[in-house]
Amino acid sequence: MKKVVTLLLVFAMIVGMMTGCGKTDNKNTAGSDAAADTATPAKSTAGIDKSKIKVGIIYIGDENEGYTAAHMDGIKEMIKNLGLSKDQVIEKTNIGEDEACYDAAVDLADQGCNIIFGNSFGHETYLMQAAQDYPKVQFCHATGYQAKSSGLANMHNYFTGVYESRYVSGVVAGLKLNDMIKNGTITADQAKMGYVGAYNYAEVVSGYTAFYLGAKSVCPSVTMEVQYTNKWADMAAENEVAKQLIAAKCVLISQHADTTGAPTACEEANVPCVGYNVDMTSVAPNTALTSATINWGPYYTYAVKSILDGTAIDTDWSQGFSDGAVGISPLNDKVVAPGTADEVAKVEATLKDGSLKVFDTSKFTVQGSKIEDLIKDNADFSKYSAYVSDGYFHESEVISAPAFDLRIDGITELTKN
Repeated sequence: MKKVVTLLLVFAMIVGMMTGCGKTDNKNTAGSDAAADTATPAKSTAGIDKSKIKVGIIYIGDENEGYTAAHMDGIKEMIKNLGLSKDQVIEKTNIGEDEACYDAAVDLADQGCNIIFGNSFGHETYLMQAAQDYPKVQFCHATGYQAKSSGLANMHNYFTGVYESRYVSGVVAGLKLNDMIKNGTITADQAKMGYVGAYNYAEVVSGYTAFYLGAKSVCPSVTMEVQYTNKWADMAAENEVAKQLIAAKCVLISQHADTTGAPTACEEANVPCVGYNVDMTSVAPNTALTSATINWGPYYTYAVKSILDGTAIDTDWSQGFSDGAVGISPLNDKVVAPGTADEVAKVEATLKDGSLKVFDTSKFTVQGSKIEDLIKDNADFSKYSAYVSDGYFHESEVISAPAFDLRIDGITELTKN
């Protein structure tokens, strides 16, 4: 969830790509020498007996916050898939993006965890510090980007192709706009969406752009306004920003923020909305269309199974619809436009078979130009050359973390009032 992918940094670290693995625990007190020892990929090991493995996970929130709740569901799926017992997993909730994360990681390692996960962007620096101190423990960080450049064979990044599910949820939104136009609720030039964003990080920009492109694929006249709360989870702020967007004549609201604040505002104002992480019909039964969701189970199962099998964990891992790692929540049949389910099935099929590219460069412009032309003619855009080829932006293919931070035409970006 939480990441800022600065492409200049990303570009520098592509040169040093490497994969790594290790196993078990025990602290290394050799300091910088330990980092040097782990700078090359570790070989596969003999694995660990299932009864002896311990898994640790550090959460930014708890079960009351949608993003963390989704990770918790993924851990439960992993436990079931691998036949582990619940007491083999140690979970730490409400761990901030500060020294508390390092302390939590050390505690988990000292308790004998063979693999430790952290689920928030700001956890990465502290997990890397712990990974250097405990080179025989595997550390896996969601949404980060520094594993490849860290020189640590026991440091890994993971995310999902959530931009795919945002695109699909955008199609749902676009079909709703079309239905509103058809019914005379709005005119085509009033098809303006609002988006409640947490931060202006690449993760959020990538997501809202994918959502917009999905809507535009079926509703060509759509525009969108984005406002930020500058917090990942702040119900009051998200509610207020949603109200501001509605006051600015946005007729449909979506979000990349972690609470039910925006859907609650939409329900009060009778404005259709698209959520994130969890089904929002519990708080917006008359306005919630669907939510873009992530299934973390495939990754947690894969990473822990790698420890059991003694096989290397990918330094960067990202999967999408084709691997069941992303999706949308059940359509709210009483709110979505007629025919939405059939259209969603078609779009999902093209994402799974690879024939649809979310960031198809023929489908958007930046400052009135194609991105390929800007890369060629404008030095400010040359850094994107590693991502753009074959007619699309290769999101989550160079590294797992989102890197798409282009501001495309049709979207207005504002700061929170």
